[in-house]
Amino acid sequence: MRYLTAVLLLLVAFSSCEDKGPNKTKVPVQKPEPIIVEFGFTLNNYQVIRDTIQSGDTFSKLLEKYYSGEMRSHDITEKIKDSINLRSIRAGRPYTILNTKTQPHKIQALIYEADNVNYFVVDFRDSLQAYKKQKPITIKRRTIASEIVGSLSETLAKAKTDPSLAHNLADIYAYSIDFFKIQKGDKFAVTFYEKFINDTVYAGVEKMEASFFEHKGKKYYAFPFKKDSLAKKTDFYDEEGKALRTMFLKAPLDYFRISSKFSPKRFHPVQRTWKAHKGTDYAAAHGTPIKTTAAGVVERTGYTAGNGNFVKVKHNGTYATQYLHMSKILVRQGQRVSQGQVIGKVGSTGLATGPHVCYRFWKNGVQVDPLSQKFPNTEPMDAKHKPRFMQEMAPLKKELDSIATVVFKK
Repeated sequence: MRYLTAVLLLLVAFSSCEDKGPNKTKVPVQKPEPIIVEFGFTLNNYQVIRDTIQSGDTFSKLLEKYYSGEMRSHDITEKIKDSINLRSIRAGRPYTILNTKTQPHKIQALIYEADNVNYFVVDFRDSLQAYKKQKPITIKRRTIASEIVGSLSETLAKAKTDPSLAHNLADIYAYSIDFFKIQKGDKFAVTFYEKFINDTVYAGVEKMEASFFEHKGKKYYAFPFKKDSLAKKTDFYDEEGKALRTMFLKAPLDYFRISSKFSPKRFHPVQRTWKAHKGTDYAAAHGTPIKTTAAGVVERTGYTAGNGNFVKVKHNGTYATQYLHMSKILVRQGQRVSQGQVIGKVGSTGLATGPHVCYRFWKNGVQVDPLSQKFPNTEPMDAKHKPRFMQEMAPLKKELDSIATVVFKK
């Protein structure tokens, strides 16, 4: 009993000696430094210098600035020139220098970022070597549906998508929809893949998988399909397996404004007189690429006082097209051109009050209004491929329709 009493007295005495006041000192717990890995290097192990290529900078100048080893800059350049293109260095692009942490901070690596994805490394450790690499890319799939408010680009921007998606849709529907005539209330849905660098930095649209565009109450579906794994070209077809591509594009420009239509009588703004206008004028910025609306052979190029610089293309025994007022001609007589190939640039040569292309269209030797014509589709899908197409298309169409039903009922 005496022993137990003694123990209790000791415990009370010990507890009374503890500092319970407000000035009690706490020893901070140091958090470990986060490990940072970039370009294949653990950056914690180096002195890191980040900078930007300036006008006039070359690889040799960078070596003179940061390298203090025994090799001459010329010898280094000669040794690595077959591994990386040293002439590709351009102003405005970032680069990173990795030095030793201890004095005298000798360079261990130089990393140049050629674009947002690709970079090359000159590694000075152990033995000199150079190589090209890519940042990790993650592909994510997304389906969106929306009603047009303003332009297509504005609507897609509100959905936080890359501007290139508008161009992709314009290309796919270039044969069936005039995107300068879309209006508020038109609807669309699209399934596409997006790229992300290091899983976080958005890097644009990778590819389109399916879409529909509802214009003036009619739905235009588009599904990509390759006839086989070796096919280089991907064509787009509707839900019935009919090719979207027709013999002619809707217009010779990607983005434009029709400033004057085909008309039997129009007041000419330069000649100040009433006369027939046997073409369609598409106003666009000076230098905008002009595309041939169908494949064919360049029948004639040249200059006249009225037409300015022009190109005429013969497509077959029935159809021919002509493109006037160019600032620059990019093809020659007798040259074969493919549909959508750039043949010149928008200008205002000849009798023109401003930059535009006058698009003229012949059918059986007679000039006609191209906007009133119905053109045949390209070669239809081979019957042997259709079952596979329909099988692949069905779940994609179901997905588009499902999200559209949800979005447009809100």
